[in-house]
Amino acid sequence: MNTLGTADIIVFLIYFLLVASYGFWIYKRKQKKTADTNDYFLAEGSLTWWAIGASVIASNISAEQFIGMSGAGFKMGLAIASYEWMAAATLIIVAVFFMPVYLENKIFTMPQFLAQRYNEKVALVMAIFWLMLYIVVNLTSILFLGALALNSLTGIDHTLAMIALGSFAVIITLGGMKVIGFTDILQVFFLILGGLATTYLALDLVAESAGLSGAFAGLGHIFESAPEHFHMILDQENENFIDLPGLTVLVGGLWIANLNYWGCNQYITQRALGASLPTARNGLLFAAFLKLLIPVIVVLPGIAAFVLYNQGMFQNDMMSEGAINPDRAYPVLLNLLPAGLKGLAFAALTAAVVASLAGKSNSIATIFSLDIFKKYISPNAGHPAMILVGKITIVVSMALAIFLAPHLGIDKKGGFQMIQEYTGFLSPGIFAMFLLGLFWPRTNSAAALFSTVGGFIASITLKFLPLWVNLQFLAPYGWSTANAEGVYEIPFLDRMMIVFGICIVGMILISLLSSEKKTSQENDIKPVSKVLFQVHPGFKIGSLLILAILTFLYIYFW
Repeated sequence: MNTLGTADIIVFLIYFLLVASYGFWIYKRKQKKTADTNDYFLAEGSLTWWAIGASVIASNISAEQFIGMSGAGFKMGLAIASYEWMAAATLIIVAVFFMPVYLENKIFTMPQFLAQRYNEKVALVMAIFWLMLYIVVNLTSILFLGALALNSLTGIDHTLAMIALGSFAVIITLGGMKVIGFTDILQVFFLILGGLATTYLALDLVAESAGLSGAFAGLGHIFESAPEHFHMILDQENENFIDLPGLTVLVGGLWIANLNYWGCNQYITQRALGASLPTARNGLLFAAFLKLLIPVIVVLPGIAAFVLYNQGMFQNDMMSEGAINPDRAYPVLLNLLPAGLKGLAFAALTAAVVASLAGKSNSIATIFSLDIFKKYISPNAGHPAMILVGKITIVVSMALAIFLAPHLGIDKKGGFQMIQEYTGFLSPGIFAMFLLGLFWPRTNSAAALFSTVGGFIASITLKFLPLWVNLQFLAPYGWSTANAEGVYEIPFLDRMMIVFGICIVGMILISLLSSEKKTSQENDIKPVSKVLFQVHPGFKIGSLLILAILTFLYIYFW
């Protein structure tokens, strides 16, 4: 039944009132008499380590995970969890090596870093790129997939559901980063509690369908019924190799995707840029621990839905336009939950979507206000004007996303994989530009522009190369595989690795051959003392524990 009962509505209203009331209390309690842009956009000095960690996860986990990644779990199994588990290791790298450079140089936005390290032209190009990516890819997909789930759960019209989710997110975002950061603590609580409840009941349902009892018995039955869904490293014969090409998830393109997302992304780093280095690091370490838990919440339910589907359940519910739509797996499961718990799962899903939308919107407002409006439109704008522009930007970007979302074919491409591939057109060039900019003083703005624009062109070229060249000759080496139409193409994670290599080599050559020098008027990035790259014993212990858990998981589920 795609309706909510009285108990479900009560549970959801409790969630809504708690988040709204707590957000308003935080807004009033921490409101400054004099409005300040750094305080509004970054909550400078206000967020604790646990608030940073919770906000990072709440902003990251959204409909693309609950719907898209669960759908990928239905289709390909636990292998999709590599995105989450490799992120845990990536967060440690970002905390140790990236954060000292950002915080020592008082970096508030990623375009600001690029302006100081390279020049204003590079910063402007990337600011525009990021704004387009956040609105056209991220906001739209989160809204569309979130509304798809709400439609499946409640029967509410899809467009109306997008408007409702977008409006709730805008209300939270208008309060600034402090409100987002601290309300994300509640969002994460509901996200994890509701997610774990859904996983437990999905496994219990599997057990019941097999004549067994209990969630652990259901987990055992899943292992027995779908052993092919519990391999982390896919071989070339696997039909999903094109999405997760074997060892690439350990030594290739997935590192580029993760390091770019967690280390060079305004949307994520913004949570830590207003904190001290120890606080930022502890927050990212906390987020890394939470990351280990996410596949249990979003991937396992997808695998459970696959087993139940194979046993003859919800055959019609998984269909979309005459074909199986994996993205329907999670909403179908939620409809099987008992009264009350369905409301809790509904709250968890809403929390994930709203928190992610709020984080994205705030990043859009920050980049537009600080890196475009202040620099190019109104250099003399004061703090109140900047904050007003930020709020207008939030509303406009959300309205644009609601308008664009139904026209992008998100439902036909597989939500999670679509986001990863489209983002992957930009990720290699951006990460190469940041990596050399952070750690190689010789690199210059000409090299950065080559990496940004040239990397994008190279990504597009490799994407459409199979239309002109038969790439079957690469198949024996694992560098190409046949898609659904039988055309041999390079898996997008491998494309990212190739483009990253092109960008790095090109940047090095351009920088070595170029006579470009920074003028005395241009800012630069201050060298960071090696002492700042050292971490305290507690961080070391936590990091080693995470790495040990990851090693065990990959060995056990290889």
